[in-house]
Amino acid sequence: MNLDTESNQKLATKGLIIVFAISIVLRFWGLGRFNVFVFDEIYYAKFANNYLTNTPFFNSHPPLSQYLIAIGIWIGDRLPIGQDTTNNLTGSLHSTFSYRWMNAFFGSLIPPLVAGLAYQLSQRMSSAFLAALFISLDGLFLIESRYALNNIFLVLFGLLGQFLLLLANRNNQKYDRLIILGAGISFGASVSCKWNGLSFLLGAYILIIIAKVWRSIESNRQSSIVTNSQLFRLANIPIIEVFISLVIVPLFTYSVLWIPHLIQNPEPNFIDVQWSIFNYHEQVNNGSGVHPYCANWYTWPLLMRPLAYYFTEYKPNYYYDVHAMGNPLLWWLALAAIFGSIWIIIKNSWLIIQNNILAPIRELNISYISVPLFIVVNYAANLLPWVKVTRCLFIYHYMGAVLFAIMGLGWLVDVSLRSSSKLWQAAGLTTIFSIAGAFVFWLPIYLGLSIEKNDLHYRLWDFWIFNWI
Repeated sequence: MNLDTESNQKLATKGLIIVFAISIVLRFWGLGRFNVFVFDEIYYAKFANNYLTNTPFFNSHPPLSQYLIAIGIWIGDRLPIGQDTTNNLTGSLHSTFSYRWMNAFFGSLIPPLVAGLAYQLSQRMSSAFLAALFISLDGLFLIESRYALNNIFLVLFGLLGQFLLLLANRNNQKYDRLIILGAGISFGASVSCKWNGLSFLLGAYILIIIAKVWRSIESNRQSSIVTNSQLFRLANIPIIEVFISLVIVPLFTYSVLWIPHLIQNPEPNFIDVQWSIFNYHEQVNNGSGVHPYCANWYTWPLLMRPLAYYFTEYKPNYYYDVHAMGNPLLWWLALAAIFGSIWIIIKNSWLIIQNNILAPIRELNISYISVPLFIVVNYAANLLPWVKVTRCLFIYHYMGAVLFAIMGLGWLVDVSLRSSSKLWQAAGLTTIFSIAGAFVFWLPIYLGLSIEKNDLHYRLWDFWIFNWI
């Protein structure tokens, strides 16, 4: 199947626009529903209002996401829309729309940003479209975009940092210093939402090291076959530039973003508040006694413990349920894509080593190394640090990792559609439509639609695995 024709490229571009439009609609539709706090809105919406009312408080996370929600409240209160549902749960009278719309807006930006990153890696509009399509068909990203929570900001800024880092190296001979500074600011902003934003920066460090090591190997062998890609062009960035733009700048950004909070809350000071946050999370235990939805890191990819954000029976045998869970079929296939990517890396790396990067390898598509390498490194950087964490964790901590797994699935489906094998093409198309069908099936508990008891049971993953509820 030839996906590189001009007409197909234009079709993929139109598809991206449609995906973006649908993402906006799904995130903003009925945003003011449920005139109560949903899950951790009890913290983040209230903290955001505290900034607007100059109310002192302690926050167990860095403040950026609450700043953004506060800005959303200030703007939302002055908009002519979304004022039909109000409450004073934050400590002041606000519409539910006002403290949720900023999440919806930022969440709508993730699919096109994923498309941009996928395109930087593969230089294919079809791959960009599929990556954006798949992330738009995930339930957890949709839910996190519809309520005043902080994970969507963390992911967006980390993703933006990765995108800008690759964009800065689009030229084979030099890098764009200004864009790399933007990447550093974005990484710092991600950490300023939650400390686990450091995982996006960790992935960048590892990839730069790999690129530099590979460049050194190729220089010794007088070959430049593999490094002619944006990923391996990261080797062009001098160490001093890496230190300034990706160490000093994120740290400076993180420090500066604390200033508004510290002006309002001078005690504890900047250093002490970092220790207070660390000690707070160190003291959180694990297990169902701490929270009924605690989920260890190894349960996340298989969706073994999704998380109820909101649940109420509004009439006999009919419920409103917002269940924080990914699209099961998408997450399973994305996990398979990670294992497939690891196999591709091992196979092609061995091929290069075995042939000493000589003539037979010149026909190897560079994306067959750079794309899976980028995916696997960032997936591991966002997942493996949780292995040693002993506090209660939740499935939303997997968002940073699964994002890259979904991108990897998009790339592999694109590869299958380009195959000369009708079987692989059919497998790719089946994957797309199956994931879309699964999304529609689980959509009622992503949007919190009215659902009958038996229909709800068939959609709750806990019920399928453990016969709970």
